[in-house]
Amino acid sequence: MGKLTNSMWRLLGSQSSRNQSKSVSLIKDADAHTAWADGLDDDAFAAEAEKLEIGANSDDRARFLALAREAADRTLGMRPFDVQLQGALRLLEGDIVEMATGEGKTLAGAIGAIGHVLQGHHVHVISVNDYLATRDAEWMGPLFTAFGIVAKAVSENSDRDERKAAYAADITYGSVNEIGFDVLRDQLALSDGDLVSPTPDVAIIDEADSVLVDEALVPLVLAGSTEAEAPDQAIHDVVARMKNKHYEVDTEGRNVTLTDEGAAFVEEELGGINLYDEDHVGSTLVHVNVAMHAQYLLERDIHYIVRDGGVHLINASRGRVAQLQRWPDGVQAAVEIKEGLSQTDSGEVIDTMTVQALIGRYPRVCGMTGTALAAGEQFRQFYDLLVSQIPPNTPNIRIDEADRVYDSKANKVEAVVAYVKEVHETGQPILIGTHDVAESEELAYFLDKAGVSPVVLNAKNDAEEAKIIAEAGARDAVTVSTQMAGRGTDIRLGGSGDDESARDDVVALGGLCVVGTGRHDTERLDNQLRGRAGRQGDPGRSVFFSSLEDPVVTKNLAFKRDPVSQAEDGSMGAKGIDLIEQAQRIAEGVMLELHANTWRYNTLVNQQRDIVVKRRMELLTSDVALDELAAEEPARYAELTGTAAVTETADAGDAKADPEATEATEAGDSAASETDDATTPAPVTEPVEKEVLTQVAREIMLFHLDRAWADHLAFVSDVRASIHLRSLGKESPLDEFHKLILDEFSTLPGEAVENARKTFREATITNEGVDLGTADLHRSTTTWTYMVHDNLFSSGGAKALQGIIGIFR
Repeated sequence: MGKLTNSMWRLLGSQSSRNQSKSVSLIKDADAHTAWADGLDDDAFAAEAEKLEIGANSDDRARFLALAREAADRTLGMRPFDVQLQGALRLLEGDIVEMATGEGKTLAGAIGAIGHVLQGHHVHVISVNDYLATRDAEWMGPLFTAFGIVAKAVSENSDRDERKAAYAADITYGSVNEIGFDVLRDQLALSDGDLVSPTPDVAIIDEADSVLVDEALVPLVLAGSTEAEAPDQAIHDVVARMKNKHYEVDTEGRNVTLTDEGAAFVEEELGGINLYDEDHVGSTLVHVNVAMHAQYLLERDIHYIVRDGGVHLINASRGRVAQLQRWPDGVQAAVEIKEGLSQTDSGEVIDTMTVQALIGRYPRVCGMTGTALAAGEQFRQFYDLLVSQIPPNTPNIRIDEADRVYDSKANKVEAVVAYVKEVHETGQPILIGTHDVAESEELAYFLDKAGVSPVVLNAKNDAEEAKIIAEAGARDAVTVSTQMAGRGTDIRLGGSGDDESARDDVVALGGLCVVGTGRHDTERLDNQLRGRAGRQGDPGRSVFFSSLEDPVVTKNLAFKRDPVSQAEDGSMGAKGIDLIEQAQRIAEGVMLELHANTWRYNTLVNQQRDIVVKRRMELLTSDVALDELAAEEPARYAELTGTAAVTETADAGDAKADPEATEATEAGDSAASETDDATTPAPVTEPVEKEVLTQVAREIMLFHLDRAWADHLAFVSDVRASIHLRSLGKESPLDEFHKLILDEFSTLPGEAVENARKTFREATITNEGVDLGTADLHRSTTTWTYMVHDNLFSSGGAKALQGIIGIFR
């Protein structure tokens, strides 16, 4: 947090020197095998690699490094630096590797993946988005081929066959979203042939802090269509006409409530109703609250944009449109009404899991990022992972200027514009990092008025990202970007061409100048932005402009009296820097507590999910569903198989005629005696084939297990949304949460089986299968995936760390 030293971070979970001497020694040993690797034919690499025991033999591991270096040079034209090989070795040891921007993490990760495959593992290289996953799989493809290794990528556009092929490969590249959603979608499978996602083995996490920290709070959700009540336009019209006196926003900026005057206003506008009587408190009042949330907490061009006739959420950590994200509980539809758009389908949650739970499925996890040390505590606490810091290949000569802090946003913007104009006049390229779409467009407007014409990169034009970034390092370039910290691409000095004179020109000007328009909630993101300059020994400079009106301050510091600047331009000097750093330290503490809360609340739900998934896989991949239903409902089983069901008064000779029927009957005597269907049914003229009946039983049992789990998740959601009220009664919200969902879950298995027995007795079953529709049992015909944008666990302990809490995040 803040300005902690590297030695302090090591105490909090980094191990920047642990076993590094061993890694360095191995790399030196690899040099002794350079001539051997150089003398191999291209088609000999795979065979030689197969002979190596790199998991146990240090000499073989050194040989592997020599092979990797030579193969990368031949296939990619990239000869790995010692530090890249060092990073690959730490990945093989299961560490999170910190390598600075531009130091070649992609190649280090590919070599690490090859090493894991050679030890007999399947590897998932998990990235933050489809673009990086697809790019890296293709880019590193020739290197993998040289080792006889198959690598493929899975993306949002992949169909089922492409996904199966990708997961069958030795190395699978994919975004955390896609891999997580494939795990969820497998929970809809009705036969084992429908399964896509394989058993998890090794995960290499690219941009590990983005995936494991920034995305870890966001649940991945699989939803199914339902017939939901349409939002009331009249309610939204009333809410839109409210005045400030009609509602109050809480200190966290996460909830908005009616004042007494506001309630009276709404009641009168809706025809003199009583919002709090039995007819309206569970319906109208709920719709009013949802409409207020959309109207007064969610801001266009900050939390979402409107494009192509739809509402698109903005990923706060990456500045891109979050294609798969939406708000739950009617908020999405409320925002669509607010913007005058048609409403998209509503749905119920079929299954959900957090990124933390997804990564927890992998027996072995490692990763890489440019800012691992600052996330060391989260890695250690929530994933049991430690950090290895890899030194840069070339010393960093970037100049990081002291922050410039101002009393107001207006004075800050004026200072940013003046600074950018001054630097631009020299020709030095400038990259300006902003926090949201609205800020990027506002700053671009003021720069344009000052005679500087910038290129803007934000969620509205993120499809043009590669082209814009490619030219951001050219002479005279001024680029304004939202959340540059999360974009994962390097900026080449001189622009996209290979013109060395253009590069030399920019080098002479001082390299790329990075300007931040405000500190992030964590210094880690600030450093990611700074890291866009000064890559691989390039010159560069960075400076952050902040104000006491920035969100990081207003959310986390409270002043009895606002600090006053003594300077004409509103600058705050060293005192301002101290305040900004204090606010950021508090914000980082809040984030750590939020992670802890999310972990505490989700751990039990994840354990319950594991139980359900294990049961589901048992039903899906064996005959246990039919075995259990035959034992529980012997009469119905005998009817469907065309055998004579045996009761206590039946002829013993009849029982001997069909041992299978006898066995089924004896197994289910006690259960059958408890039902009204224990009498012998009439024989059927066309017995159902055993194979068909096996699948029928499977579908029935799976339907009711899935239904019970979906209902349980809805219960968990309701409890979670209100559990904070328990603290008012001096109870522990977490303890009460655990008690409630444990009690509820304890009834799930029995209810699922009991409902399956009823369906097995009553549904129409023929050699064509089972008609669940006639039993009014419908699976969703439409499903979709999304990521819930908000997190419900930011209250509680985190509140105590904050002063004034500002905008909704």
